[in-house]
Amino acid sequence: MTQAVQAANEPFVNIAAYKFITLDNLEALRPQYQDITQRLGLKGTVLLTPEGINMFLSGTRANIDEYLAWVRGDARLADLEVKESLSAEQSHKRMLVKIKAEIITMRMPLIKPEEGRAPFVEAKTLKRWLDQGHDDDGKPVVMVDTRNDFEVDVGTFDNTVDYRIKKFTEFPQVIAEHKDDFAGKTVVTFCTGGIRCEKAAIHMQNIGYDNVYQLEGGILKYFEEVGGAHYTGDCFVFDYRTALNPKLEPTETVQCFACRAVVTPRQQLAPEYVYGVSCPHCHGSK
Repeated sequence: MTQAVQAANEPFVNIAAYKFITLDNLEALRPQYQDITQRLGLKGTVLLTPEGINMFLSGTRANIDEYLAWVRGDARLADLEVKESLSAEQSHKRMLVKIKAEIITMRMPLIKPEEGRAPFVEAKTLKRWLDQGHDDDGKPVVMVDTRNDFEVDVGTFDNTVDYRIKKFTEFPQVIAEHKDDFAGKTVVTFCTGGIRCEKAAIHMQNIGYDNVYQLEGGILKYFEEVGGAHYTGDCFVFDYRTALNPKLEPTETVQCFACRAVVTPRQQLAPEYVYGVSCPHCHGSK
């Protein structure tokens, strides 16, 4: 295996990318992705599904660029869009290429994003709407967080609607039950990188929501383009960094080794927090 040596003080590049597109040769694709990620020394996860691809990877600038050029050589993925952040260490510790049934599990087989996306709003437009308190048609804007409750607790948009869901498969029912709450309003769904809110917005359209958008690129793209305006806290990410601030820098937030709960810097000062053993969320439980 050949692998470029990381130059002194050169940060690692962390990428997040997905695309909804029919992939019908998964068993043939998997070894190809395994080979190139191993050759380039990348760490992270690639999910290959019949409905598309999802990836979170970390490596040197040169190797990430070579990998993306290879991926985009597949005509189906030629326009793959990527979100980037930097870190002193690789953000993942191992490399996995998996075949799954869905990019993100929702169990709503009628949702096929490649057949037509829900309308999206870009970060700069959303910030302007939030600045002025309404969209361009004068309708109030309501933010709906599609993430799980522990992710929301790390940070979210101000005045967001949060249904305290434990897993994404709960979202379709809860949003249907609250449809009347959004009459006459513009709804913007959001998530970490865009996948969940894209599926959520399509589902909402399917059940009769009239004016619903997804935040293009999710929170990470919003941070990249406009910073932390109208957002309080950090953004949970599924790698060793745990959370990124609006400058896309790792924070001191961690996950408990014992129960996997998110532990803020303040909670780490509690006597119940013992690194690798317990935290205020699980101390005293079996």
